[in-house]
Amino acid sequence: MTTAARPTFEPARGGRGKNEGDLSALSKQYSSRDLPAHTKIKYRQEGQGTSDELRGRDFRRDLEERERTVREKRDRNRESGSSKRPRLDQVPAANLDADDPVDDEDEDESSDDEDDTAELMAELQKIKKERANEKARLDAEKKVEEERIRTENILKGNPLLNQQEKVVTDFKVKRRSVHDISNN
Repeated sequence: MTTAARPTFEPARGGRGKNEGDLSALSKQYSSRDLPAHTKIKYRQEGQGTSDELRGRDFRRDLEERERTVREKRDRNRESGSSKRPRLDQVPAANLDADDPVDDEDEDESSDDEDDTAELMAELQKIKKERANEKARLDAEKKVEEERIRTENILKGNPLLNQQEKVVTDFKVKRRSVHDISNN
């Protein structure tokens, strides 16, 4: 039998020890939360918005001044917004390359450059066409393989249709050895 539910034989009683005779006496112990706290009032210092400072201030003038500065800043941003992009006419001569001649005497080179560019563009188109053909071929192969797998799953997935591959199975319930031993 367990002893957990039985009452104590000798219950604990207070007031029997030294200085415990009078249970109504005040205790000498106290909590730190019972101690006095926040016993001094803090006053605002200069610059913290004292009542004297607030009395001498003109709030209307301050508000109007702040609104005027914001309005001026907004107007400056609108004016400078139109000139954010430098015009080509304004490019200084210092930005020009010193090695490049100012005259357009190199017309032969420009036509050669145009021919080279045309050849490069034709080569690029050829490469793009080859890549597109290769991708189309790979996609077609992938689609054929997926279709083959799908049809195979359809054909082999139903056991009722797989009569030729049917393995002879025994549907008798086998007896366990435990039943054999215990039933003898």
